[in-house]
Amino acid sequence: MDVHEYQAKELLASFGVPIPKGAVAFSPDQAVYAATELGGGHWAVKAQIHAGARGKAGGIRLCRTTHEVRDAATDLLGRRLVTQQTGPEGKPVQRVYIETADPFERELYLGIVLDRKVERVRVVASKSGGMDIEEIAATDPEALLQVVVEPAVGLQPFEARELAFRLGLNIKQVGAAVKTIMSAYRAFRDCDAVMLEINPLVVTRDDRVLALDAKMSFDDNALFRRRAIADMHDPSQSDPREAQAAEHNLNYIGLDGEIGCIVNGAGLAMATMDMIKHAGGEPANFLDVGGGASPQRVATAFRLVLSDPNVRAILVNIFAGINRCDWIAEGVVQAAREVKIGVPLVVRLAGTNVEAGKAILEQSGLDLITADTLTEAAEKAVAAIRTRN
Repeated sequence: MDVHEYQAKELLASFGVPIPKGAVAFSPDQAVYAATELGGGHWAVKAQIHAGARGKAGGIRLCRTTHEVRDAATDLLGRRLVTQQTGPEGKPVQRVYIETADPFERELYLGIVLDRKVERVRVVASKSGGMDIEEIAATDPEALLQVVVEPAVGLQPFEARELAFRLGLNIKQVGAAVKTIMSAYRAFRDCDAVMLEINPLVVTRDDRVLALDAKMSFDDNALFRRRAIADMHDPSQSDPREAQAAEHNLNYIGLDGEIGCIVNGAGLAMATMDMIKHAGGEPANFLDVGGGASPQRVATAFRLVLSDPNVRAILVNIFAGINRCDWIAEGVVQAAREVKIGVPLVVRLAGTNVEAGKAILEQSGLDLITADTLTEAAEKAVAAIRTRN
């Protein structure tokens, strides 16, 4: 789960990470009021979306007067901001963050990630802040300073101090940087985060070290014990179909293809998508109905898949163990009668109560295409699309 910049900064500040003064606003009037309360003569008005590269897309405006703050907030609020990370559809801007824009001398990079390959937390730093870390990694990998954290003891102050010195900071700045790095690590660890990025981490003229920007992502599976963080979720930043799927305990991810998939089990769903591509088609989604799918959940799954206008065929692939083929068959029949499908429907059932499931489908009178194997089902789904062309 991602959060907005201002929410990430609130969390970091609660662990002792220094941040510039700022306030969130949902209207131009609130933005002007926030700038007035913050004081100073320079402010940054930042669009709040779950994506990076906002500055390059015009999502961050530097303002010298409250009139400029109002104009910037008016222009940003309500628009869809398109960046390198959002795709062409962009993301809606429903709030802006007003922040004091004090001068600084240096921009650094600090990131903390869960490295699944080595099963460790990895701390990454660079003297080149304000840039895409992927670009730095590709063009100058030696510029990346890294520490792999030993989980038994966590990040140690001497490791943070070594990073600070390697960043080229002076003695006074090193002390501030060590406190910031250690506080950021504690926030990452204690909030069950999987990614924390401070880009840039700036050094001010009076030797302070501030988190000028912040991004955090959290482990969805740990949110049950992080209710305050779970409450920060902004549904407007997610695919509405994914939000609807979550309400029904369905795992859905929209893709760009034309064959909708309804499968039980994440592994089988991945295999189904691979087989569709092998047969010459493109999957329109990942959808796992889970191990205890009822007819109602299957019907909901059909509605989700059909809400994608690009779907031109649906492939239902069920290997029943905990699940039952007759339940799935009842759900398919119920969905077909409640929802106008309008596209070819390929169904492959195997496992528990498979004969009962096939009998339900045969007696339904529905126009279905059945298959006995995954390969056959994928080929029939692709062929059905080509036939309709």
